[in-house]
Amino acid sequence: MKLFSYLLLVLVIILNLLFAEPSFADAPKITKTPEYKELSRKLDTLQDQLEAAKSGESLLGNFTVEDLQKRVDELSFQKYALEKGVNWGQCRNETGETIAVYGPKPEKSKSEYDNALYFLGSGESTGMGWDCQGIFVPNGTKIASLNTDGAVVIKNLKGTQLIARTNPDKDGIELNINPDKVFKSGDINWYIPNVSSKSISTRVTDVPNGSLESD
Repeated sequence: MKLFSYLLLVLVIILNLLFAEPSFADAPKITKTPEYKELSRKLDTLQDQLEAAKSGESLLGNFTVEDLQKRVDELSFQKYALEKGVNWGQCRNETGETIAVYGPKPEKSKSEYDNALYFLGSGESTGMGWDCQGIFVPNGTKIASLNTDGAVVIKNLKGTQLIARTNPDKDGIELNINPDKVFKSGDINWYIPNVSSKSISTRVTDVPNGSLESD
């Protein structure tokens, strides 16, 4: 009887090893993620443009060599942060009102979207390790240096802290980063509701967060 119990235990262990999920499998390398590949592509393009500009070729738009160099330095630093292993982004809200941000979907979520929309109170930041993937810009809200038409999304790169503040003219918000583009509903698989900032400001905050430290 003891031998049978022992053999049954061994069989259970073997079956568990065969069918259990590989919990000790390595996570995907950061260099294989879409964020890293896109960042590397942008950096390579800007570096080529910078070298061409230094060689005397004319630049498109109103950019200067200094503008390109600054952007190259910023992206190089972001790439370094990713390679260091910081695989999450952070958002801070200094607007005076509740804003909406994007983060990982809750467990057991049946949503068809790639992430979920959360609400971040004024004077708060998303928690350490919680990936704030972007910020929602409501319909009618202006973003400094961007032309937006309707509700849009601004993505936040992993390893980056995105800070939203009320601009000096009290007519919209400004960000501490220079987003390359905005995304409208249908551009990406994120939930982008066509609502105003008033609708967002009345929502109960629900994002994992911590109080901001005074500068």
